[in-house]
Amino acid sequence: MGGQQFPRWSGRSVFALTATAGVLGFGLSAATLQQQQQQAAPSKHRVMLFDSKTPTPQYATLGEMELAIEEIRRDIRAHGEAEDIISTDPEDLHAHGYSEWSTTNPDNLPVAVAYPRSTEQVAAIARVCHRRGVPIIPYSGGSSLEGNFSAPYGGISVDFAYMDQIVQLHKDDMDVVVQPSIGWQDLNEQLSRAGTGLFFPIDPGPSAKIGGMIGTNCSGTNAVKYGTMKDWVINLTVVLADGTVIKTRRRPRKSSAGYNLNSLFVGSEGTLGLVTEATLKLAVVPEETSVAVVTFPTIRDAAAAAAEVMQTGVPVAAMEIMDEVQMRVVNIGGATAPRVWQEAPTLFFKFAGTRSGVQENVARVQGIARAHRGGGFEFAKDLREQKLLWSARKESLWSMLALRKGAEEVWSTDVAVPFSRLADIIEVSKKEMDDLGLFASILGHVGDGNFHESIMYNRADPEERAKVEACVKNMVRRALDMEGTCTGEHSVGWGKKDSLLLEVGPDTLAVMRQIKYALDPKWIMNPGKIMDLS
Repeated sequence: MGGQQFPRWSGRSVFALTATAGVLGFGLSAATLQQQQQQAAPSKHRVMLFDSKTPTPQYATLGEMELAIEEIRRDIRAHGEAEDIISTDPEDLHAHGYSEWSTTNPDNLPVAVAYPRSTEQVAAIARVCHRRGVPIIPYSGGSSLEGNFSAPYGGISVDFAYMDQIVQLHKDDMDVVVQPSIGWQDLNEQLSRAGTGLFFPIDPGPSAKIGGMIGTNCSGTNAVKYGTMKDWVINLTVVLADGTVIKTRRRPRKSSAGYNLNSLFVGSEGTLGLVTEATLKLAVVPEETSVAVVTFPTIRDAAAAAAEVMQTGVPVAAMEIMDEVQMRVVNIGGATAPRVWQEAPTLFFKFAGTRSGVQENVARVQGIARAHRGGGFEFAKDLREQKLLWSARKESLWSMLALRKGAEEVWSTDVAVPFSRLADIIEVSKKEMDDLGLFASILGHVGDGNFHESIMYNRADPEERAKVEACVKNMVRRALDMEGTCTGEHSVGWGKKDSLLLEVGPDTLAVMRQIKYALDPKWIMNPGKIMDLS
């Protein structure tokens, strides 16, 4: 964003410049997007709805910001909360506006962080912010990779850290009601300790929380069998921009009553409302689970084998790919020590189901792997080894981050393509990274055509950063040329707005913008994410 920027790690100085940055930043965003749309292929016919203009939001002045924070404090105290739920500590602001593993970080920070304890407190915060034009940015796990929780216009970060409980468990109905800051791993541990025989199958990064998982429509390694976050949401409690509280559905697993509001809010990154409760489906823990790894001479062989597994309908529970660079990173990082891995392109498989079904599926996958020059399968002997084998994939990003020195950063981003193009895009993308001399790896959820590039670079070297940006843009364009998507699970955030415009075009983006404007006419809900004003 252009215009005067907030000092990077300050608190009160950020506060003072919010209004200026809001007006100037949105003006330049509008100009940039308009220029991009003019460069895109013109539409033969544009209906009036898409030509309509939305007014530039007027964010709060410094005085109004200060009044808003004090008003929130008074409102919360008046409803019986003795503890101050608002923080303006500079370190807190930094932690809620900057992420070391994000691909992009706007310079600005939030001016305050709120820690609500209930839906009612979230609604109270929203009412004040809506009245005074203060941006609201949701925060749960803080593990997103595209600047999703950054605060380009200042405002208040709403951290759900104190809303991390199971509200209700309906074992017989196989569903659970949870608050947004419970982690998926914590949820599964509690379900296991309670002896339910059930689990929540969506498994992104270890630190991910349910609220952020809903906001980005995340997936993880189990997506090939269980789908993505949107497939496991029954209903949501949502606080809208003006503090109105709605529930999207009731509790049956299926309903055709009205618009599917679940799909509207899942993946919306908090730009339409703040999720304060979610009712989630649960799955039965499989009778049998087996984990195996197999190496290949080239990344193309591995990707081709993965595509054939899917094309022949083998019901694997998970299928992940890591190239030789990533396997070396795991060895160097020592996250799975004392285990040392063969540094070759590798597929990780998880099989789940009945004992006989698992055995049959293993045999079919072994045959496919051999046909693509796969080496011998290595199977985990027990549950401990299963966790060890699978942890190599789960620790991949953290292993790369652990290797950073000085001004080095890791740029991790993803795309997804149809199965038939998977081997092509992986092979070409890897060659480009190698030709540019980048220390970079390829890994991902190849069972659903989704893969990631993780690139190490020196942020203080403009030439090196330019190489990385070009490499990422080329990967995105390549995916779109193959009828793929610019992001399979990381979502758009701040970092991939240009890519979204390329993917869906100006008319589709205009529909999204009209939905946004209808629910958030003051543009205060996580502004600057997914899209900018036209």
